[in-house]
Amino acid sequence: MPAVNVNPTRQELTRLKTRLKTSIRGHKLLKDKRDELMKQFMDVVRENRALRAKVEEGLMRAHNSFTVASAVMSSEAMQQALMYPKQSVELDMTFKNIMSVNVPEYQFKTKNDDPGEIYPYGYAATSGELDTAVEALSEVFQDMLRLAEIEKTSQLLAEEIEKTRRRVNALEYVKIPQMEEAIKYISMKLDENERSSTIRLMKVKDMLLKDAIEEKREQDVKVVEAFGGHPDPEHFA
Repeated sequence: MPAVNVNPTRQELTRLKTRLKTSIRGHKLLKDKRDELMKQFMDVVRENRALRAKVEEGLMRAHNSFTVASAVMSSEAMQQALMYPKQSVELDMTFKNIMSVNVPEYQFKTKNDDPGEIYPYGYAATSGELDTAVEALSEVFQDMLRLAEIEKTSQLLAEEIEKTRRRVNALEYVKIPQMEEAIKYISMKLDENERSSTIRLMKVKDMLLKDAIEEKREQDVKVVEAFGGHPDPEHFA
């Protein structure tokens, strides 16, 4: 018996064969999608690894510069210098489709293209190390934004890979074997019914033939009796 209840009819057999054909094709397409997602995911992971190392290096450089600036400037002076920024940033987000997965893309633009606008203070009362720290932080900002984009992309791709993998396994190990088992069961039932029908027809034919022989024999007996027990009428000529 198959794992699911099915009606052993030719209509059900045709329907299951159609579903099996569609499922096999869908299984192949999902496997191709999973393989391509894995390729895209590995590319993203490699870029993520390299970009993270670059961002950490840039942040460490900015942190070291801020540490040196804090040593030569008072905390009040540094807070006052960085309290009112001159530059502002607008962040836009769009989406890119990767194998039916919408991943984010971040773009930012500054209010002013002048590179000197990143310094919100005058140069007279501040340390040169503070300038270096602000510049390093400004340079690493774009990489940090790209890193956030890459990490979100890798997360979404990983979720889609897991979802696709579950679908592939469900088709490969559950749905397709169940349909193949059901098709085999229906085919065996139909063959069994066909053999039973053939046997019944043969029995009916034998019964009809037997009845015909009996009827012929009775007619012969009647003919013999009609001619006085002699089967040949010419015997009385």
